[in-house]
Amino acid sequence: MLLHGWGLTPAVWRNFLPALPSGLDIRTPALPGHGCDAAPDSLDIADWADALAPTLPDGAVVCGWSLGGMIAMNLARRRPEKVSRLILIGTSPRFIADPQQDWPHGLAATTVREFIDNFEAAPEATLKRFIALQTLGDAHRRPVGSALTEALTGIETNSLPHLARGLRLLAASDQRAIASGIRQPVTLIHGAADALMPIGAAHWLANAFPSARLTVLDSCGHAPFLSRPDVCAEQLAAACNA
Repeated sequence: MLLHGWGLTPAVWRNFLPALPSGLDIRTPALPGHGCDAAPDSLDIADWADALAPTLPDGAVVCGWSLGGMIAMNLARRRPEKVSRLILIGTSPRFIADPQQDWPHGLAATTVREFIDNFEAAPEATLKRFIALQTLGDAHRRPVGSALTEALTGIETNSLPHLARGLRLLAASDQRAIASGIRQPVTLIHGAADALMPIGAAHWLANAFPSARLTVLDSCGHAPFLSRPDVCAEQLAAACNA
């Protein structure tokens, strides 16, 4: 199961799928509010995980990226029968930095608030800026940006409240408390130059999970599976065959 990030669609996996070995049963559901289904009214990530759970068979290898990774973490902790192994790409347990809680591994609260306000005023421009942030520091910035742009969620009037809620969900979620309770083996893949969810978050998760392995990709931003698809596919295949 491949779970995409905020503001995008399952089409973001299109350029990655050819790198995966044949024979895998691959499914790419849309996150709540990013397809035909509405997003939960709640800003509790557990409610978003529960909304997605019916699309997952029992015992799946779940690979989540960004917001999809945060939801995958919650599924692994609360619905362990659904998740046999966990793969987290460009994922953080907390999106917003909080120096008072010793959490520098995120965006400043003022920056995130600006994103939320700007999305409500100018959603298309805000999504483009969000994509630009994901490609910072990536040696393959231009093709990665093009692939992300092609996978943008269609901005329609009825979809805006759901996408806005998803952005607020990113800002509200803090899953540090559940990390030590995730018993499944975890594979972490993170870009060293990730400007959206900094590499420090991946190191924190690698230390917090009872069983985890971290691969850091140099000269790579927030979307390693698009920048370095072969390496990511190798890690995913190894997790599926373990």
